[in-house]
Amino acid sequence: MTALLDAAERLGREELEALQLKRLRATLHHAYKNVGHYRSAFDKAGLHPDDCRTLADLARFPFTTKADLRDNYPFGMFAVPEDRVRRIHASSGTTGRPTVVGYTQRDLDTWADVVARSIRAAGGRPGHKVHVAYGYGLFTGGLGAHYGAERLGCTVIPASGGMTARQVQLIQDFRPEIIMVTPSYMLTLLDEFERQGVDPRATSLKVGIFGAEPWTEEMRREIEERFAIHAVDIYGLSEVMGPGVAQECVETKDGLHIWEDHFYPEVVDPFTGEVLPPGEEGELVFTSLTKEAMPVIRYRTRDLTRLLPGTARVFRRMEKVTGRSDDLVILRGVNLFPTQIEEIVLRTPGVAPHFQLRLTREGRLDALTVRAEARAGATPEQRAAAAESITAAVKDGIGVSVGVEIVDPETLERSVGKFRRIVDERGER
Repeated sequence: MTALLDAAERLGREELEALQLKRLRATLHHAYKNVGHYRSAFDKAGLHPDDCRTLADLARFPFTTKADLRDNYPFGMFAVPEDRVRRIHASSGTTGRPTVVGYTQRDLDTWADVVARSIRAAGGRPGHKVHVAYGYGLFTGGLGAHYGAERLGCTVIPASGGMTARQVQLIQDFRPEIIMVTPSYMLTLLDEFERQGVDPRATSLKVGIFGAEPWTEEMRREIEERFAIHAVDIYGLSEVMGPGVAQECVETKDGLHIWEDHFYPEVVDPFTGEVLPPGEEGELVFTSLTKEAMPVIRYRTRDLTRLLPGTARVFRRMEKVTGRSDDLVILRGVNLFPTQIEEIVLRTPGVAPHFQLRLTREGRLDALTVRAEARAGATPEQRAAAAESITAAVKDGIGVSVGVEIVDPETLERSVGKFRRIVDERGER
């Protein structure tokens, strides 16, 4: 296996940290010199890039938030002239102005390299066919996966999202070994295989690389058992690069190794911003180490995880993201994440792995209803038992009372990208 690793993956820990510090200092200078936002933020904090003499000194520098990116829309965070930018991506902007990111040619090469490294860590090899069902366009998922797979020497099938029945046909006809897609859309594909009467365990697929949304160990087991594949996690976000910031290794499946030669991680207390020691759960923060067009300094991702030592690689691991601080539902004083409900739904007999959470207001109190689909053929008695089981498991495991509706199969909307787990109807009353 060692022969397959690139030079950075074979560094010792001390060598890696020396490289990180060198790149970090260069990034701080690059951002300070070329981005007005960072120059102003550093000056306001009484800091200069020269004040970063150790990796620990980074904690003294101010955070970057999504609001900062939106306030500098569209190109105010770019650190190079616009004629050096070779590509622009952007978020959907569903909650306000989109966040815009730019890439130089070197940035695009780096991105392809880290995604290629990720696919290799997942079990992909040159010559494999990769079915890319992430969306293409301004979203980073499709093109990020595409160029990384090509960089590794794979054959890309650029299916994008949607046209689910056709995707199933393409998988049967083209026989890819790897699929890259959101985990919720993989479940949609699973339903379509079964609707067409095709055994999903009989496909050519060997590995699924799933990202862009939190997913649980229960969902991994569901996918692996029903598809007979390895299901591994990939992590990224457009503000930092796109997919390929971290990857789960197929031989261990014990969390995602962060490609620390390009992205420096911290975990902080979501409320105080204090850096937490290894092993404590908090909010993930990233500083880019090699980006030219749009370096990011201490970007608050809102993703909740913890940092752990490396296993299959020298790089540190992050646990699978358990949720986002902005996905947190506080229901009658109890903190709840959609992934906690997902774990319960997936282990409940008679219920399919499709659910949504509906937030409403009853008088002055918030109420939550879990809407979960019954599996095909479930009897009324089985549906009633499932509703009772979910209600009890949420009460016992999370400590809050919720309503549960078991709806007919294929009632809930199907995902073709990131799935909307929470439907907040409180503003409508």
